[in-house]
Amino acid sequence: MRFEVKRLWKAPSVVLEVAEINVVPGREADFTEAYRRARGLVAASPGLRSMRMTRGVESPSRFVLLIEWDSVEAHDQGFRRTDRFGAWREALGPHFAEAPRVEHFEDVE
Repeated sequence: MRFEVKRLWKAPSVVLEVAEINVVPGREADFTEAYRRARGLVAASPGLRSMRMTRGVESPSRFVLLIEWDSVEAHDQGFRRTDRFGAWREALGPHFAEAPRVEHFEDVE
């Protein structure tokens, strides 16, 4: 038996930033409120396509931030090297149990 896979639509190329964030236990509500107040700092960045924060069900102090960028450079130049990044870290950083682990991913064809 032979199967043929046809690609009907190709999504535009994006880079997915995945940030794993461990929050100090007991400070989850403060962290989520800080995120709600500060997310506009990231949303204002050129090259940002989408953004969402998720929270662990089994590990409620663990959060994962998922951001789609036009490119790694859009993330680096359009956000990390701006004053908005400092304000973002100032708002969220006090709630971190440790430094977030951040990586970038590309889709596989």
